[in-house]
Amino acid sequence: MAARSVTIFDADSHVVEPRAVWEKYLDPEYRIPGKLALWREESRYGNYLKVNGEVFRDVDNINIPSWGIWRPGMTWDSIGELDPGKRHPINEAAYEPQARLRDMDAMGVDQAFLYPTWFAEGFPLVKDPDVAYALARAYNDWIADFCKPAPQRLYAAAVLPLQNMEFAIDELHRVAKLPCFRGVFIRPAFVEDRYLNHPYYDPLWEELQTLGLAAAVHPTPGLWNPELTSHGQFIEKVKARGSQSMFFGAGGGATAGGGSTIFQVSGISLGHSIAPVLSYWLDNYLFVASTLLGFSVMQRYPKMKVVMAHGKATWMEEVLEKMEASTKTIPLMHVYPVRTDVEEMWKEGHAMLGFDAEERGIQRLPRRYADKILWGSRFPHQDTTSGWDALKALSDARVPEDLIARMMGANAAAQFGVKLTRAAA
Repeated sequence: MAARSVTIFDADSHVVEPRAVWEKYLDPEYRIPGKLALWREESRYGNYLKVNGEVFRDVDNINIPSWGIWRPGMTWDSIGELDPGKRHPINEAAYEPQARLRDMDAMGVDQAFLYPTWFAEGFPLVKDPDVAYALARAYNDWIADFCKPAPQRLYAAAVLPLQNMEFAIDELHRVAKLPCFRGVFIRPAFVEDRYLNHPYYDPLWEELQTLGLAAAVHPTPGLWNPELTSHGQFIEKVKARGSQSMFFGAGGGATAGGGSTIFQVSGISLGHSIAPVLSYWLDNYLFVASTLLGFSVMQRYPKMKVVMAHGKATWMEEVLEKMEASTKTIPLMHVYPVRTDVEEMWKEGHAMLGFDAEERGIQRLPRRYADKILWGSRFPHQDTTSGWDALKALSDARVPEDLIARMMGANAAAQFGVKLTRAAA
């Protein structure tokens, strides 16, 4: 590992769940109903996510698995240039811990906090609470074993069966005893038609505050999922005449009769293309505005730690500005009184936002954000960046080194309640 002056904690890293979660870790009596409730199938001829017995097939090119394609040394350009007619395997570091540690070394990452992939997409939609409980235990046992080879480097978000709050709290207490779990995964979406601002979730916020574990909020587009679970599915409905054809001329734009046509693409879905671009920050935005601030969760549970990953950070300025004005000028009819000094409450609270080192606002005004952000690579997704990439971007922007140290490592370690530790050279 090359020399560097700061310790890097990757606060947004992923695993891709292997078949072993279902076939080894899931209780035998639940293996059949578990595979019916949630299952990921990948084969030479097609991929799909199964949720509650319904199959949602991939609409992307199955030869390039965007959720697990990145390896150290790859760039966004090189991924974009991959041959779509050739099968490209996912990075084994997505599911094998020793490979993950090697990749972390190559990325300049000392420690990482791990989120799920398929459990993020489909688990909140599982209908049967008993099956959801069994699946949560299976995933949590598997990820705990994944972290065991390097307990000072690998940490994880636990999955909770929020379909039944009693089950969820029981599982929360179980995982809280295991050192690798420093937060619980929460997708900002509807579970059984209840959003996270529902009073149903109050016991969860209270227990997280008591136990000192973070509410690790991570959106996902939900591209395989039924309607109205998150913004991703809503955006999917925004299509560019999906049942018709579009013609692209020599100038690179769509043409309608004029210009020479190079190729024709049938069934283009603009919604599918832009859902991952927009839905992450929209989902985080909604969670902050409706739950942390509007439903006064931050106000009523002031010591609860919150991390909002994969949605960038600089949008928070607008949320605070709008909420500050709304709470003072628009009566918020609610069972709980809402503070009108929203910006002050945000400063006092224990919420942090995941950031991209490429964000211009972060580069230009680092001191405004330095206490409230933590960096994540998004490994092994196609838009992964390494620790080296982030350090270069911040250094080129002339962010002071003491701020870089906080933004790239110290903030995350403090938020997750672990000791910031450099990997052995």
